[in-house]
Amino acid sequence: MTILDKYLVREIFRYFFMVLILVVAIYLAVDFFEKIDDFMEAGLPFPRMIDFLLHTIPFVLSQIIPVGILLSVLICFGMMNKHNELTALRSGGISVYQLTKPILALGLVFTFALFFLSEVIVPITMTTANRIWLNEVRKEKAITTRENDIWMKSHNDIMHIRHYNPAEKTLYKVTLNTFDDQFRLIRRIDAERGVFSNGQWILSEILEQKLEDTGFSYSIAFHDSMPAQLDMNPERLQQVTKRSSEMDIKELLDYIHTIEDEGYPATQYRVDFHSKIAFPFVCVILVLAGVGIASKNQLKDGLPAGIAYGIGMAFLYWVLNSFCISLGYGEMLPPIIAAWTTNAVFLCFGVIMLMHTEQI
Repeated sequence: MTILDKYLVREIFRYFFMVLILVVAIYLAVDFFEKIDDFMEAGLPFPRMIDFLLHTIPFVLSQIIPVGILLSVLICFGMMNKHNELTALRSGGISVYQLTKPILALGLVFTFALFFLSEVIVPITMTTANRIWLNEVRKEKAITTRENDIWMKSHNDIMHIRHYNPAEKTLYKVTLNTFDDQFRLIRRIDAERGVFSNGQWILSEILEQKLEDTGFSYSIAFHDSMPAQLDMNPERLQQVTKRSSEMDIKELLDYIHTIEDEGYPATQYRVDFHSKIAFPFVCVILVLAGVGIASKNQLKDGLPAGIAYGIGMAFLYWVLNSFCISLGYGEMLPPIIAAWTTNAVFLCFGVIMLMHTEQI
């Protein structure tokens, strides 16, 4: 690594940590004043709130690392432009492409760091933070980050669960449809709730409809409670109800295969799977685009211009990525295309900016 490379890396790291500390401090301050009343009403000691805030920091870092590295590159090159350092380097025959090499290497380092943070650290810390907030502050036993409207298929049965409380192993608003070999609905059970007890599910407040022998009408019966032979247990159901953000890549891929084997579409989960892989590479792509913009001679205002360009680019990336992901969820784009389109657009933008940048 040359002296110039070391200088660029050192300056980018300096600005990066400045941005990181500033943003994290603002976030923690806002979160502190927003939630302090809730912690006081719950009777929790002040150190418990500090514990909660500390466990949210990895999640905040995973969200702002791409923006932080982009801002640091723009500020660094903007300041060099302002002090005519880039002009001096141009006079010495050093091109922008030579300056790009250490910056791209740094972007790759941040990509792997972001991937590790998002897949290993964040799920653990956010689980603890959510437990403190939901169980100790809000006094809620239900894990509200779990999904509702669960559909499951087992043999000739199709079941819909409106809500599942994994802490109490309780189902709410359960509908169980049973079909014969000709796919005729021969039985439907609507229950207000179901509790897992002694190895089986006990449904309560039940409306049962059965197809009569004539095959043209259904008999109706009401029951206070009855056991149900459901081909699932709380552990299986808890796995089903996880959000994509609560699973690592391997766990998410296994879940996709499971629900597809059961005959259900997994488009949303496939989009999330590819998005988990694509998002960390935003560090490299935004760094490349940032170098292309910052190396232009018109970026002369240093810190203000770098911040303005960085916030603008981050906003455009977020808007376009959200739009593409929505198209993927709606099956208007293949999952892999929906997840990688924004990265491809900004990569092309960065390459074009570099190609049109004057040699320095």
